[in-house]
Amino acid sequence: MNVICLSAQTIQKEKQSLLSVLNILETRYNISFSYADETIKDKTTVLPDETLSLEAILEFLKKETDLDFELLDSRFIAIKLLKEEKKDNYAVQNLEEIIVTNYLTSGIAKLNDGSITIKPEAFGILPGLIEPDVLQTIQALPGVLSADEMVSNINIRGGTHDQNLLLWDGIKMYQSGHFFGLISAFNPYTTKRVNVYKNGSSAKYGDGISSIIDIQLSDDINNEFSGGIGFNLINADGHVKIPLSKKTELQLSTRRSVTDLVITPTYDQYFKRVFQDSDFNNSNNNSISQNESFYFYDIATKFLYDISKKDRIRFHFLNVDNKLNYEELLTTNNNPDEALISKLSQRNTAVGLTYTRDWTNKLSTTYQVYLSNYDLDATNFDVFNDQRLIQKNEVYDGTSKFDINYNHSDQLKINGGYHFSEIGISNLEDVNNPVFRSFIKKVIRSHAVYAETSLLSKNVQTRLNVGVRLNYINKFKLFLAEPRLGFSQRFLNNFRFEVLGELKHQTTSQIIDLQNDFLGIEKRRWVLSNNNEKPVTENDKTFQPIPVVKSKQLSTGIHYKKNKLLISAEAYIKKVDGITTRSQGFQNQYQFKNGIGSYEIKGIDFLLNKQFGDAVSSWISYSYSKNDYLFPTLNDGNKFPNNADIRHIFSFAGTYTQNRLKLALGLNWHSGKPTTLPSADDDPDDRIITYATPNSTNLENYLRADCSATYNFNVSNTTRATIGASVWNVLNKKNIINTYYTLNNTDDSTNAINTIENESLGITPNVSLRIHF
Repeated sequence: MNVICLSAQTIQKEKQSLLSVLNILETRYNISFSYADETIKDKTTVLPDETLSLEAILEFLKKETDLDFELLDSRFIAIKLLKEEKKDNYAVQNLEEIIVTNYLTSGIAKLNDGSITIKPEAFGILPGLIEPDVLQTIQALPGVLSADEMVSNINIRGGTHDQNLLLWDGIKMYQSGHFFGLISAFNPYTTKRVNVYKNGSSAKYGDGISSIIDIQLSDDINNEFSGGIGFNLINADGHVKIPLSKKTELQLSTRRSVTDLVITPTYDQYFKRVFQDSDFNNSNNNSISQNESFYFYDIATKFLYDISKKDRIRFHFLNVDNKLNYEELLTTNNNPDEALISKLSQRNTAVGLTYTRDWTNKLSTTYQVYLSNYDLDATNFDVFNDQRLIQKNEVYDGTSKFDINYNHSDQLKINGGYHFSEIGISNLEDVNNPVFRSFIKKVIRSHAVYAETSLLSKNVQTRLNVGVRLNYINKFKLFLAEPRLGFSQRFLNNFRFEVLGELKHQTTSQIIDLQNDFLGIEKRRWVLSNNNEKPVTENDKTFQPIPVVKSKQLSTGIHYKKNKLLISAEAYIKKVDGITTRSQGFQNQYQFKNGIGSYEIKGIDFLLNKQFGDAVSSWISYSYSKNDYLFPTLNDGNKFPNNADIRHIFSFAGTYTQNRLKLALGLNWHSGKPTTLPSADDDPDDRIITYATPNSTNLENYLRADCSATYNFNVSNTTRATIGASVWNVLNKKNIINTYYTLNNTDDSTNAINTIENESLGITPNVSLRIHF
């Protein structure tokens, strides 16, 4: 009888997404739903009346959505496909409990395996952002920071950016940013979801001793044409999803900067930020005429072919490119018409093929093969010294992966597989005056097998993931065993306790040889580990030992969630061995030293997130950490602060959503990064800078306020538009994000030391317009 009444009461109500209804029901009845994302995808229903019993509501939802709602106990409900549908479609699903659905804002969720999932298509709004930039968005998470505001230099729990494994549809990427680091290189409008792991990652992941950022494109054919175009004050882009037949689909996206066509206030600020410390921006000689041009673009393609209900093939292609031309003309030259053009290009091309087969409704296999090629190429002319310098850094990554998934039940899942990779990295230096050429290429082949078991209690209160990854590196005859652990336990209805742990390694890293490498813009170059091999010749002064970098991490957390209030605290400790001085970017007395050492970081991440109805979400986050280096050959073997040792990080933000309008305002503050001052005992006559104790002082604290707003409206029955505006650093606060010291080139020894300060972005406005069809 209740169900009949429910139908009568709700028949006049407007349907809405099942996800939004579930969120309301969780608050109304103090219950928790567990489900896989694909299970509730595109499902809609009306909101049941408040007078109905929980049992009646579940029965109604079952009829409305053709899904199975299983009441595990008084609080926990599992949502699954009906057995008949599962049998017909061989749907292999993972039951995931979402601890928080709107984590900070809509489209961000926290899962009980410790990971954070971001879905750009459901993204709400964050302060300073009008578009769901993937690598900007993750910086809103506790424990994630870019001290220099670059998406190509993200520090996650104290690690360097090269210690983050960045995957695009399963393919490892070696370039993450456009505009040499200020904009994410990945189009968010074709991204289905992004999984972020700070610890406790699955055994199927290798590398990434700091984090995993797994970007996934849509993998389902829905036989619907859709797309969109848009522009802002930096770039224009477009994307389209084209059904070619019932079994095939083409996804295409492209983006290009407009900076070489029109100069905008946003471009002015970006240009100052990126090129303020480059070679051509440091040239103050009036006898040189300068002219530069810069642009970037990316293009991505994914072809989907469902051979049968059991077999699927996917083809992936991505090209990311940044190009800078810098023209210099010596006006005092006898031949003033001849200009010298310095160039810098940075590119990452990825090509891959994936084949998936569902053998039964419980067993599936996936095979993927890909090639990822990174190329950083610079030609630098010195017009006064008639010198030309060519520098090149190239990476070839050929990888083959085989993965097996066996889902015995929602309570027991087994995953295993094999991973082979061959990575070759080359570095070229070529000078014409005096003549010098150096070309170094190294190749590493590695094998890995892994296995993992996931256990989930029937009441969804307990989850345990246990796995191990066994790695073998041919060149070094090195065997590495890496266990992985994830444990989650719900107690007292609203609390959850978790423990995460992992051991990892990586053979690739980025180093800086000289601060003016690659025109002083993209100074870092990829290198391979040589595992402390001996040089080819004893007199080889250029040989530098580069160990395999190894890490171990353990974290524990407790989370409280009730009535749209989340209180979360996570404590962690991470130790990383095998880092080199050149991988840390020192600009003090250790800039030209070669040493091998480690860093250890201990910290805590705290978050308080409160949602008021469906309109307002606010949060406060605070992170404290202590991050120390230990290089046995430096600083008399004593510990000293890490370059990324930022002790205190605080942020406060709020978002407001009402119908078609979204507003966001936020404040970001953190203590200044460590720096090294010249010693008070420095002798100005010796033409050498004498430094104080390394990283013994700090820059001034960083403060930035951001705001943003978007509004969407319907253009027609099938077309809608979104307009947006944002301001980064509303207060136009002058933040010094880096300081270093150089010697004057003159013989005036009374003022021999220059102080160089790098500033953050000033007040930076942006506007956007998007059309969705």
